[in-house]
Amino acid sequence: MSKIITEITPLSEQDCFYLVDRYKHEFDYPVHRHNEIELNLVCNCTGCQRIVGDSVETLDYYDLAVVGEGLEHGWLQNGVEPKNRMREITIQWHASTINPTLLEKNQFASIKEMFGKLNHGIVFGQETIKGLLPKFEELVNPQPGFMRYLRLLEILFMLSLSNDCRTLSTTAKVMLENSEPSRRIKKVKDYISVHFSEPLKLDDLAAYAGMTPTSFSRFFKIHTNQTLQDYIIDIRLGHAIRSLVDTNKTSAEICYESGFNNLSNFNRLFKKKKGCSPLEFRAKFIKTKIIV
Repeated sequence: MSKIITEITPLSEQDCFYLVDRYKHEFDYPVHRHNEIELNLVCNCTGCQRIVGDSVETLDYYDLAVVGEGLEHGWLQNGVEPKNRMREITIQWHASTINPTLLEKNQFASIKEMFGKLNHGIVFGQETIKGLLPKFEELVNPQPGFMRYLRLLEILFMLSLSNDCRTLSTTAKVMLENSEPSRRIKKVKDYISVHFSEPLKLDDLAAYAGMTPTSFSRFFKIHTNQTLQDYIIDIRLGHAIRSLVDTNKTSAEICYESGFNNLSNFNRLFKKKKGCSPLEFRAKFIKTKIIV
């Protein structure tokens, strides 16, 4: 889990949520984090693996988990080759999508309580998932965006009433992120997440962190298990991966928009990390994506 990328989602401040319904033969998106809450349902994933924070678990036929902002997570193949395609429904939304004032109302009390645990991640049992499958089908069916929003609220409400759930990542993991070194690292990571498409120099990032380049380089490696250069490459590749599966842009367009200044170098790094070319990676995805 030393390689964790920061995902840049396509959501704007004007969007309610991002919905993806896709069929796939394998999990090939790396462990990552992002600034949105995510609800993820997977079907036919027996034997695969889920990582949320410091929790690593082997999955049953269904898996349904919700993770909070900034919490690293991912679903991995774990050597399993399902006989049939897996189905994955992913919903991402900003915390502001549900107004904090609304959460103070009595009718939202159970949702508010559930949201208070999102920094640890929450997983739901098989019976809860089976009962909610029709609601997920209603959510992905064609309908006005307003109705989709109401469907999402209904799903969240039903989840908040479930007794068949538990948290995943430990408190120690969450508290660790509040330490002084973690705050300094987070400051730099947040800057990189915004400016990944621009030239990023060690001297400039070290100055931003209030350190000398040599000290900062060593400090970053100790606290992330990665060199600064490797981390920047992972962030840029994460953006490129998302663009490949969510847009029709050419490989060259994605290369330069992701901060790479050389197409050959981009293709080489992509193949090294993913084992295939950018276009081969795109071809693996069969999906429907909706922004509400």
